Amino acid sequence: MSLALAERTATSGLYTDPVAFRDALRAQAPVLDRPATARAAFFVRPDHFALAAESATDNRYMATGGVDRERALREHATLVNAIGRLIPTQVFAGVPDAPDAVFPNNVFATVPGKLMIGAMRHAVRQREAQRDDIPDWFRTRHGYGVESLIAPGVVAELTGALVPDRAAGIGYFGLSERLNPAGAEAMHRAFGFGHSLVFDLAAGEYHTNVVMSVLAGRALVLHAGSFADPRVPAMIAERYAPNVLWLDDDEKANFVGNCIALAPDTVFMSARADAALSRAHRDLLGAAGFSVRSVDLTEIEKAGGSLRCCVAEIF
Repeated sequence: MSLALAERTATSGLYTDPVAFRDALRAQAPVLDRPATARAAFFVRPDHFALAAESATDNRYMATGGVDRERALREHATLVNAIGRLIPTQVFAGVPDAPDAVFPNNVFATVPGKLMIGAMRHAVRQREAQRDDIPDWFRTRHGYGVESLIAPGVVAELTGALVPDRAAGIGYFGLSERLNPAGAEAMHRAFGFGHSLVFDLAAGEYHTNVVMSVLAGRALVLHAGSFADPRVPAMIAERYAPNVLWLDDDEKANFVGNCIALAPDTVFMSARADAALSRAHRDLLGAAGFSVRSVDLTEIEKAGGSLRCCVAEIF
């Protein structure tokens, strides 16, 4: 981790020491005055869905072989319909030269009044960030400003690398090939977080949102072994106890960590994740006030992401 980054934390609210981060939260509890869940969501249809060889170089969750694009399209339509029963949705066409563009949350993210464009690591994903229709839709339909994080030396894959606690204004940034320290600094500023923790993911993990989720600001899902420093998950979990789901290896491998709360009482995950979710963890979610809804994404998950990755939230 960057020493320069660590030296700048005192005034920025961006921490690399998990103990200092925990102590800062205790000393100055964040004000819970922001929306905990999105008011709407948008999606990118898998019109040109395929497995991108470039993405596979650092995403061990990807399958090998081919995919059934028609099945992926049906899965995606079912997902949009399911979420559309809860919040408004918008669907954009796929990008011909971006076969895994079905995961827009890595490329686009919002805070009230602003759309952000991520700085993607791979060229196959950078092409998604160059499309004009999504930024234009936010400008003309919603009056949003647009901020690009693309800059020399910055890798910042938005809410793939970042797990936010929107209600509290907290960011959790997992460094990997898909996020570097410059990217974490850029996102901390762009999202306007009061407090953020930057940490290394374990070797082989590519996105934080595969191994962790904050649900409506009041529950936490995470896999302890996916963090390089075991103090990090312990310090994070203190804030959300007793509503903490410590995933086992099977739950993590089946994308339970890639769940998302799209209403204060509703968690979405894929059917594969739902099947892997333990009874104890299902009961814990219920006790925290959440019901679970799931959608079959068998084909889409071959590209190494799951339900949360398909959902670009609008705040």
